[in-house]
Amino acid sequence: MDDLASFLIAQVNDQRILVGMAGPPGAGKSTCAEHLNEVLNASGKCRSAIFPMDGFHYDDSILIARGLRSRKGAPETFDVAGFRHMLERLKHNQEPEIAVPVFDRELEISRAAGRMIPLQVGVLIIEGNYILLDREPWSSLEPLFDVTVNIRVPEEVLRQRLYARWEGFGIPADEIPAKVEANDLPNGVLVLAESFKSDFVLRT
Repeated sequence: MDDLASFLIAQVNDQRILVGMAGPPGAGKSTCAEHLNEVLNASGKCRSAIFPMDGFHYDDSILIARGLRSRKGAPETFDVAGFRHMLERLKHNQEPEIAVPVFDRELEISRAAGRMIPLQVGVLIIEGNYILLDREPWSSLEPLFDVTVNIRVPEEVLRQRLYARWEGFGIPADEIPAKVEANDLPNGVLVLAESFKSDFVLRT
C-alpha cells in the first residue's frame, strides 16, 4: 500500500488521476480504499476521494422484473453504461463539483446525488468488484483508469469472510449459504479469474 501511495503522489499533476481498485466481494476493497485515501490526504501533496461503483446497482423493481433479485450484486445487475459515462465526466473534471450516486446498504437502494466530488480532487479512487473485469460491457471501463489495482484473497478466506459479513448483517443462519454459495462466492471467483492484469496487486 505504501508503494502505491508513493507512486500516486509522484504522479500528481494538473490532471485528475483515476485509480481503479477491483476485487471480489469481501476482499477488503473499502478498507484498502479508505486507507489509501487517508494516506494520500495526509501527505499534504494531493487531495483524494473515493467513488464506489455500488451507486449504479439497478433498483430492486428492475431486478424483480428481470428475475435477477436473487443475483443482486452480480455483473448483470449494474448500470454499466451509466457508470462509464459518470467516470468519463469525472475524468474530464471540468465542473466545480460533480454529484455521484451512493448505495445505501440500510435501505438497499441507490441515492442519486448522494456525494459530491469537487474539482480540487486530484486522485479519485474508484472501487468495485467488476471495474477491471475483462468481459463486455465492463471491459470498456479499463481504459479510463490511469492506475489499476487488484485485491487478491484466497477463495477459502473469501468464503469465511462472506459468511461472517452476512452474519454481521443479522441474516438468519439458514439463509446465508444460499447468498454466499449461489451468488457472492461465484461473483468473487469470477473477479479473481477474469480481471485485467493490474499495475499493482494487494493481498489481504
